[in-house]
Amino acid sequence: MKRFITVASMLVLTAGLSFAAEYTGFVTDAKCAAGGKAGAGHAGCAKSCITGGEAAVIVTADGKVLEVSNQDKVTALAGEKVKVTGTEADGKLTVTAIEKAS
Repeated sequence: MKRFITVASMLVLTAGLSFAAEYTGFVTDAKCAAGGKAGAGHAGCAKSCITGGEAAVIVTADGKVLEVSNQDKVTALAGEKVKVTGTEADGKLTVTAIEKAS
């Protein structure tokens, strides 16, 4: 019984880690995001850099930079403001849904 309670407690405590979160921000390249560059005025550079092989990231309104594990989900929207749903693990965001935001 003690083992059951321990396992059940662990499941309850870690259940929140697997839930999807929603973010709004801009798809930009990792190099420019590290330098604080993102947003509508940076769209052309972001598209160019991502097309050139730089990793795409999401930069939220509060400046948080989210590394993306599945690049194929976000590269088509380089430079765009997006609403992203996904899960974070090991410091990276796995995108499950993405759409343009207003």
